[in-house]
Amino acid sequence: MISLSQILDKAQVARLSLGLDDIVQLLSLEGASEIEALFHAAYRVKERYIGRNVSIRGLIESGNVCAKDCLYCGIRKSNTNVTRYSMTADEIVALSRRAKEFGYASIVIQSGEIESEVHTAMIEEVLERVRPLNLGITLSLGEQSAETYRRWREAGASRYLLRIETSNKELYSTLHPADHSWERRKECLSSLAECGYQLGTGVMIGLPGQTMVDLARDIMFFGEVDADMIGMGPFIPHHDTPFKNASSEGNFLLGLKMIAATRLYLHDVNIAAATALQALDPKGREKGILAGANVIMPNMTEVKYRDAYALYDGKPCTGENAAECRACLDRRIEAIGEKILYGKTGDSPHYFAKSR
Repeated sequence: MISLSQILDKAQVARLSLGLDDIVQLLSLEGASEIEALFHAAYRVKERYIGRNVSIRGLIESGNVCAKDCLYCGIRKSNTNVTRYSMTADEIVALSRRAKEFGYASIVIQSGEIESEVHTAMIEEVLERVRPLNLGITLSLGEQSAETYRRWREAGASRYLLRIETSNKELYSTLHPADHSWERRKECLSSLAECGYQLGTGVMIGLPGQTMVDLARDIMFFGEVDADMIGMGPFIPHHDTPFKNASSEGNFLLGLKMIAATRLYLHDVNIAAATALQALDPKGREKGILAGANVIMPNMTEVKYRDAYALYDGKPCTGENAAECRACLDRRIEAIGEKILYGKTGDSPHYFAKSR
């Protein structure tokens, strides 16, 4: 077996240089000194391409109505215990303007998955109204037709996050009803790339039945689809789902190792320190950054809606308003020696490197 130092050395030299066994070895590290070496190597790569900087995205959870029935998700359509809501275009635009006032040069509009002309046209209207603010706009609105993706791109969206959730098709089938298609999700990623979005994807980490090989293949999948940004986080069960009794033990550390291994494999992509990290550890997002992440997403959603957008149990900061979130983040990020890039859109370096 190749030594850890050899794996880390070659990973820092060249993008996509790790093999499947190398990544599995990184994800399987158990000794504290070895894990620290992994995080340190990933952070050095992050510094090379991003600097000691953190990009920020104001997160707008625009609605929790969802046509999907994913077995792990708190807003799955079969959950009758959740209070459903859908923001109006005026509400989303107002939150976008507030994000701009806070110095956030990028926003994320996220919701349950809905495919309808009414919803498509509403998002299109929002994008056209927000365009004059010159914000970087990420959409995370699930599977849509290629035509819908095109319309939203032309209306002003520049990035799209569609998590594959797992690159293992068989594992995917155990997490979703029979009418949910892994192949369709993969086709949507191809459509997004063809439309010219900065392409984002990601997975859940620590799923029931998931192996280290699965996770290593997930990281290689990110490279295969040539992703520009990665959004992934530890699996945490929700009490109103079929996976309510599943365990999240060990998923926090595994989430950090996934961030580090992904940074070492992909080098110049944007990687988010997911809010789910903070649900498992009070300093989860900071630890994610020190393991190689470079994006955080403070919540802009009005407090009255936040409890209803619970994908998993223990979602943090549901009682803090957006101003309180910003003040808290300033303190947290400064404490680890990083700088928040206010006023900058924080586009993926990889996206522009591809066009050179």
